[in-house]
Amino acid sequence: MPHGTHKAEHTGTAVTSLAVRLLDAWSTRACDGGTSAEAPSDPGIPALAALLHEVGEPVSAGAAVRAVAVWARTAGQGRGHPGLYDGGLAGTLVGLRLGARLHPRLHVAADRLRDRLVCTTPKRGWRRDHVAFADYDLIVGPSGMLLALCAGARPTPAELGPFADHLAALCDADELPRLRTAGYAGHPYLDWLDGRVNTGMGHGTAGVVAALTAAVRHLGPRPDLTRALRHATRWLRRQSFDDARSIRTWDGAGLDGPPPTGPRARQAWCYGTPGVSWALWDAADALGDQEAADWAAGAFATLAEHHDETFHLFGDRPTDTLALCHGAAGVLAVADAFDHHARLPAATELKTRLLGRLLERLPELHGLGAETMGLLGGAAGSLCALLTAAQDAPRTWLPCLGLR
Repeated sequence: MPHGTHKAEHTGTAVTSLAVRLLDAWSTRACDGGTSAEAPSDPGIPALAALLHEVGEPVSAGAAVRAVAVWARTAGQGRGHPGLYDGGLAGTLVGLRLGARLHPRLHVAADRLRDRLVCTTPKRGWRRDHVAFADYDLIVGPSGMLLALCAGARPTPAELGPFADHLAALCDADELPRLRTAGYAGHPYLDWLDGRVNTGMGHGTAGVVAALTAAVRHLGPRPDLTRALRHATRWLRRQSFDDARSIRTWDGAGLDGPPPTGPRARQAWCYGTPGVSWALWDAADALGDQEAADWAAGAFATLAEHHDETFHLFGDRPTDTLALCHGAAGVLAVADAFDHHARLPAATELKTRLLGRLLERLPELHGLGAETMGLLGGAAGSLCALLTAAQDAPRTWLPCLGLR
């Protein structure tokens, strides 16, 4: 047996074993009335269970089936907003759709929830000027809702149309004036963003680009969609700069003057080079723009070549250093996407390094799972990234991150 095959099998066994233990523990806590840090509608549990169902050993089957059944009892009991994360109904839809791989009857509930989201959400009155996150972003806004419709399903033009139309309208000009935020002045965490255009994947233009790209792939190259994509991607490219570590990167919002000096520590799925460069590459790929795709791949390569785990992965908690949103798992998921679709050697090398790092820290992931099994900030998302990267597992959950 080739050494690489043996190593991959060993990796898969270790990750699968931890995933089974954490799903069992989560199910027991939930059945006993225990609480977890993630919202009831978070899709982390069914996403991980579906992956185990596809790639795991027979011993994992019972844990996966039980976990989805337990999760489904409280699905939809989050905050009730329509978004993808933070207890939103689009997250419930993703969970139901992925969970239906183990419990097919959940497709009925998923179809009903999809119809509700498609029929009622666009009537909530999204703003097209002076926007807040709920008007556009991936976490709680229409970008995430569009991507949720794509996870584990084949959405129709009628389903995607209202979301795609709104996002295209937001990107109707070169400088993206409609994406300038309002209402955050004096906010304890977001005051820096008021009146500016966010660049990131979670709350910014990269997430809008990811959703528009998905729309183009499903709806075809409609002129309004391709025009919006070119506005947004060219704007993002103009906001990039080389930091002090020779990484082509982005600040959290568009540039207000000359590029800042010094290194940029936040290099994650949510902000910085990983998420933004992937959004740019995937959009260029969908549009057939080879020059733009090469530029985006080159930007990611600068991160891959200069990525420093001791500097770029920081924080006091495992969710900061290991999870999808801020930590190593998110960078791994992006590197895996570049490796899988762009065949980028630098991405392959970074993917291998981050796999090793996360495998060394499985005990910390176990501790994180005892706290939260959420997708973005918890152990479920980290384990999904590990299973996908290490075992080439099904990629149906990746639209949740604007990946594929």
